[in-house]
Amino acid sequence: MTDGAARLLADRDARLPTNGIARRTASGATWLATFLLCTGATAQEVDLSDLASLEFHKTQGEWTSHQGSPGLRVTEPADERNNEEDKLVIIDVPFTDGAIEVELSGEPAPGAAGGARGFVGVAFHVQPGGEAFEAFYIRPTNGRAEDQLRRNHSTQYIAFPDYPWHRLREETPGMYEAYSDLVPGEWTRYRVEVEGERARLYLHGNEQPTLLVNDLRLAGQGGAIALWIGPGTVAHFRNLSVMPD
Repeated sequence: MTDGAARLLADRDARLPTNGIARRTASGATWLATFLLCTGATAQEVDLSDLASLEFHKTQGEWTSHQGSPGLRVTEPADERNNEEDKLVIIDVPFTDGAIEVELSGEPAPGAAGGARGFVGVAFHVQPGGEAFEAFYIRPTNGRAEDQLRRNHSTQYIAFPDYPWHRLREETPGMYEAYSDLVPGEWTRYRVEVEGERARLYLHGNEQPTLLVNDLRLAGQGGAIALWIGPGTVAHFRNLSVMPD
């Protein structure tokens, strides 16, 4: 155990809260410390306020405030609004296996089409120009919908360009989607772990994954990471960290 990791664990234990929500936050800190101890990885924090370092692919961004906290606001340019193509903010951080953590929020943009859900997530194994990637994303308006089928589609895995959501849903119903309690526009803790052909999506600091994928289409392929939004979305991101294995 390194001195830094030991201090991280000790500090977490000293500040361990007692209420339920805070306990979930603490469990996320516990996971992070354990991950760093076991792998020897170093968390790389990404400065999302440095817009010049980000590659906006069919997106636009600004550093602003959301729910009283600074973060990166990502939207579609006028000429890209409501088209069905995936939209990225590509970040030049090499990533094959490891973990990505971020806090994000998504909600339908004003005037968005009726099918907008506030689609927001993170892509990995991103190839140059965004020509191929894998991603986990959430549909915030589905989280508390008065329709169980929509709730079941709250989270999604995709592999662009060959395996979009509709192909996966048609060929393997329910396998690459799962329910999670979500609220449009609210900050959501998001973490994805990738190891070989396996990936796990964790939300809200929970110890158990929301969605499991055991057959990643781009397994083992190095690439960049990216913030991801779908059509008709206003998204915010903050506190992005990458822990390559």
